[in-house]
Amino acid sequence: MTTHTASALSHLRVLDLSRVLAGPWATQLLGDLGAEIIKIERPGSGDDTRAWGPPWVKDEAGEPSEVAAYYLCTNRNKRSVTIDFTQPEGQVLVRELAIKCDVLVENFKVGGLAQYGLDYATLSTLNPRLIYCSITGFGQDGPYAERAGYDFLIQGMGGLMSLTGQPDGQPTKVGVALTDVLTGLYASNAILAALAWRERSGRGQHIDLALLDVQVACLANQAMNYLASGRAPQRMGNAHPNIVPYDAFPTADGHMILAIGNDGQFARFCKEASTDWAQDERFATNAARVKHRDTLIAAMHEVTRTRSTAAWVAALESAAVPCGPINDIGQVFDDPQVQHRGMRIDLPHPSAGQVPLVANPIHLSETPVAYRSAPPPLGADTRAVLAEMLGKQPAELDLLASKGTI
Repeated sequence: MTTHTASALSHLRVLDLSRVLAGPWATQLLGDLGAEIIKIERPGSGDDTRAWGPPWVKDEAGEPSEVAAYYLCTNRNKRSVTIDFTQPEGQVLVRELAIKCDVLVENFKVGGLAQYGLDYATLSTLNPRLIYCSITGFGQDGPYAERAGYDFLIQGMGGLMSLTGQPDGQPTKVGVALTDVLTGLYASNAILAALAWRERSGRGQHIDLALLDVQVACLANQAMNYLASGRAPQRMGNAHPNIVPYDAFPTADGHMILAIGNDGQFARFCKEASTDWAQDERFATNAARVKHRDTLIAAMHEVTRTRSTAAWVAALESAAVPCGPINDIGQVFDDPQVQHRGMRIDLPHPSAGQVPLVANPIHLSETPVAYRSAPPPLGADTRAVLAEMLGKQPAELDLLASKGTI
């Protein structure tokens, strides 16, 4: 029987100066893996997403609370500390905290923290072991470096929207802020790499992450399709540029996904559909199916419309043909596999009672993810953190509060 040790990153402390999504996504992941996350927020308002409602989570009486659902998606396992670092006293507090941290994450405009003495050049002299991760729209250099970056904007500039949507429709963004999420994942990977290097060198470093760079990197096979052919891929709806049939197909009561990735799967589909397409030289191989895409897809539509989604999925799953329904998000959380994997969790919250959250998908056998606390109320941990980490006494904290510094 396996006995679990401490969380994988429980030896680390992260100072989180980021807000909205990309930075908080990275720090929540590090927090789920055990790191202590100190989230620095503006007194009185905090992270922008605290106000991004409705919807607001309902309290125990079933009434909307003051807790925005958006804020909850990316701020668990954190301690909220309110500091106004536009004030000199606030700058001192953040510098003192940075000295006692392993990692700092920020997503201010390029050079935006230098005026407060909270830039990498300043803090690395005080804490040479500090790993300082900067997330911006366009990076620390280049002709666009001074511009603000937003996920929607970057999806457009980075090519993703040119690939998303129907061929005869308008370019469409992905339904979640995917570039922000991917940047958060890249950031956490970069931080872990920098920590591994620090173990050998004893030195921290600066991480420069740009939303645009991440979006270009995540064009994946579509980028390579362009680089290899010189032709820019176009919107294809749900179809795949390299694989056929790989699309959404109409059924008697809706739609289903067919994700047929090889000729054997196609032959098994044809057997279930009672067709001879697998023996037709126009369709027998994937290359042939790509060439004759329009003819095949039109014929398949006539066949798939003859049964319900559930009937097709049951039959094709039995034949080992990759397929599935197109679920709305309510159906996702009702799905027995999603429920079995525990992808919804509920944590106690000081004002909202219990709040629902989406679980972390990482399953580690020795150091499992831990859910220590729900996303905190604004400033809930200010006094405790400043007392524990910096030794501030009640009278000092009262004075800082009277000045509006905390």
